[in-house]
Amino acid sequence: MPEKTLYNETHQSRSVPPTAYESLLGDAIERAFGQGIDSLDALVAYLNQSGPPGPNGAAWTAESYTAEIAKLAV
Repeated sequence: MPEKTLYNETHQSRSVPPTAYESLLGDAIERAFGQGIDSLDALVAYLNQSGPPGPNGAAWTAESYTAEIAKLAV
């Protein structure tokens, strides 16, 4: 019997599609990682330079990023 190929379903644990904000934030984080950014402080600086803005339009901080990611992970 041939081996069954398994596929990872995008957003397989989500019950609704991502919002525009979630997509923008995710894309920005992916770009940062693609550029070799691998520390929280550098990521926060990148987001403040490239966007999207932090919660309520404020600048990102390590604390606001951590809180926002925790909120979005629920």
